[in-house]
Amino acid sequence: MKDRAADFLEFDREAQVYRLSPEQAVRDDVEKHYWRHVGVTVLKDWRLYIMLVPMLLVFLFWRYFPMYELLGCFKVSDDVVPVSQQLFSGFSYFRRLLAGGDQLSTDFWRALRNTFILSFYGLCFGFPIPIILALFFNEIRSNAARSVYQVLTYLPKFMSTVVMTSLVTMLVKQGSLTTGMGIINQALSNLGLLSSEVANAGLLNNPSFFRSIYQISGIWESAGYDSIVFFAAIIAISPTSYEAAQIDGADKWAQMRYVVLPSILSTIVIMLITRIGSLLNIGYEKVLLLYNSNTYVTADVVSTLANRVGMGSNPLPGVAAAAEMMNNVIGMLLVIGANTIARKASNTSLY
Repeated sequence: MKDRAADFLEFDREAQVYRLSPEQAVRDDVEKHYWRHVGVTVLKDWRLYIMLVPMLLVFLFWRYFPMYELLGCFKVSDDVVPVSQQLFSGFSYFRRLLAGGDQLSTDFWRALRNTFILSFYGLCFGFPIPIILALFFNEIRSNAARSVYQVLTYLPKFMSTVVMTSLVTMLVKQGSLTTGMGIINQALSNLGLLSSEVANAGLLNNPSFFRSIYQISGIWESAGYDSIVFFAAIIAISPTSYEAAQIDGADKWAQMRYVVLPSILSTIVIMLITRIGSLLNIGYEKVLLLYNSNTYVTADVVSTLANRVGMGSNPLPGVAAAAEMMNNVIGMLLVIGANTIARKASNTSLY
């Protein structure tokens, strides 16, 4: 108890009494007049808070308001009656997806498995590469050369998904030597790594190649842009840390291992948690533009299944909403689990 008191009390030798320390007095004042301090802070930096308004409105109208439609997974689907007036159906849609015993249930489990596999591959191969790129940028001493490399790796991120998938389709399209096949198909066929039949049919028509194409194109598209956060953390490291390592005789690899990576560990953990949280939020548009009925077995994910079920010839909007709801709930549980593990393992977490 005495040790705890010493944290917020200090002894006044002249008055021979204990008084609150200035730091504790400030904390007590903030707690007592919390909202007043909030108001003063907002008024002081009101220009900064005004800049937040457009983004808050975007999230409000395009992220939170549409969530209301998810209530459809608990209501009897009716295109005429609003969701708020539809009859409650309980968990019937969830039961049909999880244990319906029909083709829809089979397709859902296949889509869920594909979503996990594609996301897991992206986490294993796509997450480390931006860190490696950031380390590479940090070793380039010429500012002009570094800027060129950064621009070249950032550019794919600013292409629309339609343009990017069109480029991928052209590179691996079906055809023949006379009609013209994709450059990658032809190169692999010439090297003897691909049979002429598979090359002529097109790699995007072969279920075995879809995941590889999806991951490689995803890394090419986002690795450079994702390296920005890690590069910013690296350049924030104090030069004295490098100087101390050099005095101890550390070479470049030793500095990277004992100075750079430990210094950016908290950033890596935070980005890993957010990546795990979005594990099931796979690029719906990209999958939709790349896959076809021939590749459903490896390419169909929960979002594309929900799109077909909810907007097909025999639409089932309630079932589609239930599929998306389960996808979101699993993602939320992954965030909570990853954050808990990170907080216990490294004292770094989102909250």
